[in-house]
Amino acid sequence: MASEPVGVAVVGCGTISDAYLSNLTSFPDLRVLFCADLELERAKAQADKYGVPGAGSTAQAVGHPDVELVVNLTVPAAHADVTRQAVALGKNVWIEKPLALDAGEGRALLAAAAGAGVRIGCAPDTVLGAGLQTARRLIAKGAIGEPQTALALMQDPGPERWHPAPEFLFQPGAGPLYDMGPYYLTTLASVFGPAVSVAALGRRSQDHRVIGRGPRAGTSFQVEVPTHVASLLSYADGGAASVLFSFDSPLRRHGFVEITGTEATLATPDPNRFDGDIRIRRAGDDEWTVIPAAGPTAGRGIGALDMARAMRAGLPHRATGDLALHVLDILETMARSLAGGTFEPVHTTITVPDVLPPGWDPHTSTLT
Repeated sequence: MASEPVGVAVVGCGTISDAYLSNLTSFPDLRVLFCADLELERAKAQADKYGVPGAGSTAQAVGHPDVELVVNLTVPAAHADVTRQAVALGKNVWIEKPLALDAGEGRALLAAAAGAGVRIGCAPDTVLGAGLQTARRLIAKGAIGEPQTALALMQDPGPERWHPAPEFLFQPGAGPLYDMGPYYLTTLASVFGPAVSVAALGRRSQDHRVIGRGPRAGTSFQVEVPTHVASLLSYADGGAASVLFSFDSPLRRHGFVEITGTEATLATPDPNRFDGDIRIRRAGDDEWTVIPAAGPTAGRGIGALDMARAMRAGLPHRATGDLALHVLDILETMARSLAGGTFEPVHTTITVPDVLPPGWDPHTSTLT
C-alpha cells in the first residue's frame, strides 16, 4: 500500500464540496472512493458528477475498507462527531475549518487521534498556496527585515446575500470570526509563530437577516453571534497584529494583510485564495514592487494531499491539527475577551510548519 494512491472518502456534499472534489479527483496520489451526506441523493449526485464509485451514509464512508483518509466537509457543529467516528475506525481525517466548536473539543479530538495512531489535518490550506508560500519564502530571506507587526482586515456586507442556506454562518462556530478568521490568523501564525495574548471587541448590527438568493430567498433567520469583531494580538517572539472581521460593512474589503518589518512592508495575497502576487514597499518608495507568486494554485484540497503524501513518507504534514487547535484557541480567547473586555492569555502553542519545496506539484504522481 505504501506505493499506492491514498483512498479518500468525502463526508459532507454541500457547497464547498465542489471545490474539494474537483481537485481531489484530479490529484494522482489520491483515489476518491466514496461521497457521503445526510441527504443521500445529494451524495449520489456529487459522486456521479465527479466519477466517484461509491455514495451513501457517513457510517458507510468511514467504514469503507479502502478509505485511509476521511475529508470532513460537514457543517461546524458536526465536525467533531464525524471525526470521532472516523478516528475510532483508524482513519486519518482532514477537517474543513474550524477544527471543532471549542478548544476543549479540539484537544479531545487530537488526543483520540494520537491514541489511535492516526493523523488530523485541518483547513485552511490556503497557506500552502503559491501566494502565501512565496510570501513566507521572501520573509525568510529577509525581504522586509525582521517582521514586527501586521494589519489584517476582512469587511463584507454578509454571506446571506449570495449563499442559499446561510444560517449556519451566523450560528456558534461561524460568524465572521470563526468563518473568515482562520484564514487570516493561520497566515499570521505562519509568519509570527504562536500568539500569547488577545484583546477583542465585538458588535452585532442586526438580530435577524434575510436570505438574498436561491429557492429560500426572502426567508428571515436569527443571528446568534457577533458580526463585527476587532482584535489585538501579541506573539511569543515579540510580534503584534491588529485584525478586523466584519459582516456589517457596505464596503467589501477582502484579503487585506500587511506585514511590516524593520526594512519594508509586505502585502500578502488574499488569505482565502491560493494565488496572487506579493507586494513589497520600502520607506521612501513611491510605488509597490510586485513579485509574482510561484508554486501550487490548485485550490482547496492541497492540504489533504500534503497530508496523504506525508502519511506515505512517514513525515510531518503541514496543515496540522495542532496548528488548527492553536487558531481555534485564539478564536475562543477572542470570544472570552469580547465577554470580559480584558486581555486574555492563549493557552496553546505551535511549531511553525516548513514551507513547501518550490517544485511541489499536486498533479505529479509521487506514490507509484
